[in-house]
Amino acid sequence: MGIIRSLIEIYILLLFVDVILSYLPQFKRNVWVMRIHKGANYTCAPIRKYLPNDLPFDFSPLVVILVLTILKALW
Repeated sequence: MGIIRSLIEIYILLLFVDVILSYLPQFKRNVWVMRIHKGANYTCAPIRKYLPNDLPFDFSPLVVILVLTILKALW
């Protein structure tokens, strides 16, 4: 059970890094930044479809982190 909790925590960390890197446009074209964004976008893209488009910020990482935290607590 410790492995799954660790993987959830690593993915949450990946989401945080992606959010921080989204505010730094000078790193946008780096290969490692695109890989991080692709990994984070795997779960955030389906959530974005259900959120309103007129929100000032992208709240999909927050929703994913909340769901993962609940899953981690239930595991």
